[in-house]
Amino acid sequence: MLNTLSGRILVLTTLFVMLAEIFILVPSVSRYREVYLSDRLERAQIASLALLADDMIDMDLEAELLENAEVFNVVLRRDEMRQLVLSSPIPDSISETFDMRESSALGLMKDALKRLVTPGNQIIRVIGAPVRDAGLLIEITMESGPLRQGMIDYGIRVLTLSVIISLIAAMLLFLAVRMLLVKPIKRVIGNMKRYAADPEDSRGIIEPGAGIRELREAEEALYGLQTELTHALRQKERLAQLGGAVARVSHDLRNILASAQLFTDRIETSEDPLVRRMAPKLVNSIARAISLCESTLAFGRAEEPGPTLSMVRLVSVVDDVIASESIAVEDSGSTLTRDVPGDMMLRADPEQLFRVILNLVRNAHQALISARRNGVVTISARDTEEAWYITVSDTGPGLPAKAREHLFQPFQGGARKGGSGLGLAIASELVRGHGGALRLVTSTDEGTTFEIRLPKGQDII
Repeated sequence: MLNTLSGRILVLTTLFVMLAEIFILVPSVSRYREVYLSDRLERAQIASLALLADDMIDMDLEAELLENAEVFNVVLRRDEMRQLVLSSPIPDSISETFDMRESSALGLMKDALKRLVTPGNQIIRVIGAPVRDAGLLIEITMESGPLRQGMIDYGIRVLTLSVIISLIAAMLLFLAVRMLLVKPIKRVIGNMKRYAADPEDSRGIIEPGAGIRELREAEEALYGLQTELTHALRQKERLAQLGGAVARVSHDLRNILASAQLFTDRIETSEDPLVRRMAPKLVNSIARAISLCESTLAFGRAEEPGPTLSMVRLVSVVDDVIASESIAVEDSGSTLTRDVPGDMMLRADPEQLFRVILNLVRNAHQALISARRNGVVTISARDTEEAWYITVSDTGPGLPAKAREHLFQPFQGGARKGGSGLGLAIASELVRGHGGALRLVTSTDEGTTFEIRLPKGQDII
């Protein structure tokens, strides 16, 4: 039971109520002692009235009056000249004197605790003020044993009542906690177990319905988490199916391109000057297409090959990109320019760097086409002591907000209608393989700029 929430609340509630009652016990016992002594003073004052009626009373009546008042002696001072006294033999000497007229709350509690811890029967003197202003003071002598026993009995009754109250309160709280908190929590736990058994089944998603605000917020957060996870799992399954289809297409396309490559080898032997001039570019394009198919197959096996790093003349790679995109750019009315130092050498895989830059240039060109602008796409480069920087900028309309939020995430960062969002994700992965980083510098209505950073040292970004 102590391992359950409701069980621990039951035990803690009982302990806390008992602790509160213990703090109340001392003032309660102190109050009992005060009332007990005041009652004895009042009884003694009533007993002294017999002496007022008759100055002489027999000893038997006096003893009966003192016995009923439970005191040994009574002194009632009505004025400075006269005292009324009832007396009987005192079995022992007076040990302490208490003046109830000058006692404070703290003093009463101190005297009560002292009496509780002092065993035995002592003779004490108690001084107080007569009721109804019937004199200046009244003084009695009495035993402390009955007072102490009465205080102990009263304390036991208070503690017993406290236990009963604490148990009742704890049980009521126990039932309330089970109804209002434990059962809704068990409902959430049961939903989580059912959902874990089949997270792709949307019927297992929790429906928030708790009446407690905090628990309702937890259910709503769980609802959002389960909804996103179910969607992600479904998307993952579709992507797995798509990956299988792409792998099969890439495999067949690689075979077709391999056959086309054999025909281009013969085209290179043509005597036509134009054919001989265009044949190398066609051969390079087919080779890159075959390499892309092979990379796609490797990616489908989660084995994206690492870059083969070598010192590359950047302007050669950029010229290849411009040559590949020049016809498409000219047909759209846009301009493709470069600002790359002719002698800049950097460490990179030329084929992967070509794919990254081509992807950025093609995205910029397509952005201009979608906005129906005759803009400019610029490739520039610079270097510092730590890294090489390649930037691709355009004068297009900028990226949509949704594309910026999921820029490098596959199938989510597409910037144009119909785009898959794979290009930037692949480009970013290729740059990371070089130990560098691809980032969006700016994207406004006046254009977009991407920056490729390739470190000169061995630091990984």
